[in-house]
Amino acid sequence: MMKKRVALAGIYHESNTFSKRPTTYIDFEKGHLLRGNEIPLQYQDAHHEIGGLIAALDPERVELVPLLYAEATPGGVIGKETYERLKDELAALLEAALPLDGVLVTPHGAAVAEGYPDMDGDWLQRIREMVGDAVPVVGTLDPHANVSPRMAQVTDALFAYATNPHLDQRETGKKAAALLQDLLFTNRRIKQELLQLPLQISIEQQHTGKEPCRSLYRAVQKIAGDMGAVGVSIILGFPYADVYEMGSAVMVISDAHINTRPWIPRLEACFLNRLPSFCGERVTLQQVLPQAPGLQKPVLLLDMGDNVGGGARGCSMFLLDLLEAAGKDRACVCISSRQTVAFISKFRTGEVFTISFRELDEHNRDAPYNVRLLGFRDGAFTEPDPRHGGQVQYDMGKVALLQTEMGNIIVVTSLRVPPFSSRQLTSLGIEPGKLDWIIAKGVNAPMAAYKDICPVMIQVHTPGETGADMTAYPFKNRRKPLYPFETIRNEA
Repeated sequence: MMKKRVALAGIYHESNTFSKRPTTYIDFEKGHLLRGNEIPLQYQDAHHEIGGLIAALDPERVELVPLLYAEATPGGVIGKETYERLKDELAALLEAALPLDGVLVTPHGAAVAEGYPDMDGDWLQRIREMVGDAVPVVGTLDPHANVSPRMAQVTDALFAYATNPHLDQRETGKKAAALLQDLLFTNRRIKQELLQLPLQISIEQQHTGKEPCRSLYRAVQKIAGDMGAVGVSIILGFPYADVYEMGSAVMVISDAHINTRPWIPRLEACFLNRLPSFCGERVTLQQVLPQAPGLQKPVLLLDMGDNVGGGARGCSMFLLDLLEAAGKDRACVCISSRQTVAFISKFRTGEVFTISFRELDEHNRDAPYNVRLLGFRDGAFTEPDPRHGGQVQYDMGKVALLQTEMGNIIVVTSLRVPPFSSRQLTSLGIEPGKLDWIIAKGVNAPMAAYKDICPVMIQVHTPGETGADMTAYPFKNRRKPLYPFETIRNEA
């Protein structure tokens, strides 16, 4: 029997439309821009959806045809030329691979490009047009997606990860590939339906191991079981993208004969009955500091406003500024600035000098720091364990290590890397267990990296491009009404 030929492709980006820095082709090159066999070489053993997609395919019956996987660190809107270049390259590779029996796709779900507010819907539609309606297109989504009706219409099935921090990416890939394989070798027919909800869950309330998401996920999965659905995915939504699709949603995949309409009110009720719990407390460091003597160390301070994983620039010193003002030592912060690393490179290890971070971020203090250069490091490291994002290879570029007069450590990297792994520090010779305060540029994702290190983790409300209060951002294109921007009457 001739093997079924299945392509694998993805353009993966979480785009923050409120970020001032556009995402360029170079950002993809510095991230993961892989073609052909480079894709399985990088990911086949990784805790990543691509690893799961590959693992679930039967090599005796299916020939995998890897095309293109382009991923960049979350950031600002993708430039028009950059996106069209990636899309055209994907289309050319796809054209050369035709005919195909199936396609596996890995969109993020919250990508935005200049002129393409529904970027994921656009490139997925391009694939559909090229392979035709009879070829199944199945894939995965990050639950921080803003799913459009077009994305649901031009694919047969998209499964979102069910955990945040995202630790089930490989399993999600396996689920998607298993369904595609089933469609290829049986007469099974399925349908996919998108239920857009009139709400957006606040980013700090999206931890699936805590309330309100813990009970929300259980309730939705109970309904999925009662319904007999192939899969029901909760889309948490990404609140920093000013697009019409922004908001939480549910994706229902079922066999074609199942009438899902009676279950829709129950699914909606799971969310509408929890509306008040979808907004967080917005704790400030000023509220935390009086409790400091009684907190078990090290404390992980999650810098919500400068969340690199949400597209922020990662150069805010806001929390370290406050710690220093309060006389706190044994703290560490990691910021990103290629220009600052270049400036520091003029000095020798052990040398003391003055440096200001004010120009990096408007929220940084005016007063400069007197620092001692501890040295430079190569910022490449690996993470073999399951962590948010599922990546194995990381690169922070050239790294400078500084120590303030108070004894706090400032890590300055040349490349932005989200704090998805504690090896971001340990690879530099920093021992997290000996610190009192670790400032991580994230909200939920770093919890998986530091769960065995930090007994106390606090989501701190800070200013920046990814602040906790989404209603403070100048939206122009979002749907209305949408909670918490508007009041939603619970009719469930």
